Amino acid sequence: MPIKIPNNLPAKKILQNENIFIMDENRAIHQDIRELQILILNLMPLKQETECQLLRVLSNSPLQTEVTFMSPKTYTSKNTSQEHLFSFYTTFDKVCHKKFDGMIITGAPIEHLEFEEVSYWDELKAIMKWSEHNVTSTLHICWGAQAGLYYHYGIKKHSIDKKMFGVFNHQVLDPHTPLVRGFDEEFFAPHSRHTTVKREDIIKNEKLEIIAESEEAGVHMVIGDDGKNIFITGHSEYDAHTLKNEYLRDVSKGLEIEIPFNYFDGDDVEMRPRNTWKAHAHLLFSNWLNYYVYQMTPYKIEEVGEFE
Repeated sequence: MPIKIPNNLPAKKILQNENIFIMDENRAIHQDIRELQILILNLMPLKQETECQLLRVLSNSPLQTEVTFMSPKTYTSKNTSQEHLFSFYTTFDKVCHKKFDGMIITGAPIEHLEFEEVSYWDELKAIMKWSEHNVTSTLHICWGAQAGLYYHYGIKKHSIDKKMFGVFNHQVLDPHTPLVRGFDEEFFAPHSRHTTVKREDIIKNEKLEIIAESEEAGVHMVIGDDGKNIFITGHSEYDAHTLKNEYLRDVSKGLEIEIPFNYFDGDDVEMRPRNTWKAHAHLLFSNWLNYYVYQMTPYKIEEVGEFE
């Protein structure tokens, strides 16, 4: 089934050219289907790129979804036009009276800051508190995962000596967990971050369970409160070229950055990078939608949170 998106969202043409099954508002209005309502808090600087990435991985499911994009009201984006935000995004004050089946909180390139130093931290705390009774399951990505672990469970983030940057091998710890149903015992996923969470902090909390981890990249997937909160420390949604673009951006700025690990053949930046994580990325998001959103959310969306 398709993803329902706004009629003129720029990502629509890109996804149609990739033969991704999407549905705009004009067509959806003629169908009598209870779509899953998914709220995406997009904190990434290149919002249109992130829109495409997330819509792409959410599309590989038989479930019909309607996506609402949200951005912080207390922060002005420097990399996305106000026209785009005005046309396709909402703010928390406009949706806080609603219920959603699922929510995604993206990463953000602000790891050098303590959480309390982030300009929209108070707003993000209000959103995460609201999600406890108004969202069936929330999927947190990269910095969003660190922020969620800190807010909900008191897990601190820690700086690392050099950027965790590249494509790393991971091991599934419990193959019977629905989030990794259908996964191979080992799988690849990209990481791009300067901070981490410690395994020993997580296993002390009985409400948290580590589902997948990497010898090099550390903890990767964590489930909290039986799927109410899910945390992914990497960027499974990334396209094949995303790490390359980040690398070239940092090089052009004169920043100290290593070539992404296990990404370019022979570490040759002139080579076209291969996407070695695409299948598992699609499976991750479809498993989340199916097992933690669709099968857990009530038929009447206004009842979300009433029977927890």
